[in-house]
Amino acid sequence: MHFLLPESIELDCMRYCVVYDSRTDSLDGDGQAIQCAKVMSQVTRLPVRVLKGGYEEFSGYYHFFRSQKVFWMPQEIDDFRPYPIEIIPGLLFLGDLQQASNIHIQKDLKIKSHVNVSLEPTNLALPSGQEFHIPVPDSCDSDLLQFFPNACKFIDSHMATNCAVLVFSKLGISRSSALLIAYLIHYRKCTLQVIRIIGHYTMLRNI
Repeated sequence: MHFLLPESIELDCMRYCVVYDSRTDSLDGDGQAIQCAKVMSQVTRLPVRVLKGGYEEFSGYYHFFRSQKVFWMPQEIDDFRPYPIEIIPGLLFLGDLQQASNIHIQKDLKIKSHVNVSLEPTNLALPSGQEFHIPVPDSCDSDLLQFFPNACKFIDSHMATNCAVLVFSKLGISRSSALLIAYLIHYRKCTLQVIRIIGHYTMLRNI
């Protein structure tokens, strides 16, 4: 079997190479996605990933990301606005102020509640009881600890009713991440491996 590699594989704006077919859900076996990923890993400096569940599962969860476009120009990729990081599928997200103010993102992800860990308000008016505001500046001297218990209870109570929650700060890097890590460790008993993954993705916001 032969694969035609895209010319854009070595563009500077690329960070990952994602391979998918219709429904591959395991790295075991020798399906087309696995074969293609092996070829790609030999010719690119980029990390190569196989999309679990393939196009079918991805479309089921993220239909709003589907596109008929095959080739993207570098400027189009640079202009693409990322969505919040999904921490708990369909229920808990980590983002920034711009994402929290984007009504299309709220509709796509079915986000109903906000935890705002910043001084700035969003431009969206949420119903009463749907927002928990922690008005602290982005400073090493800010005391987040006092807000943790009530914020975590707010997140738990809304998720218990299948209400998706977005936790955000101005840049989505430090304050919101600290709150989420506290929630995941204390309330969800998550391991350090999960916390490192969150740290990795919040670090990418600076790139």
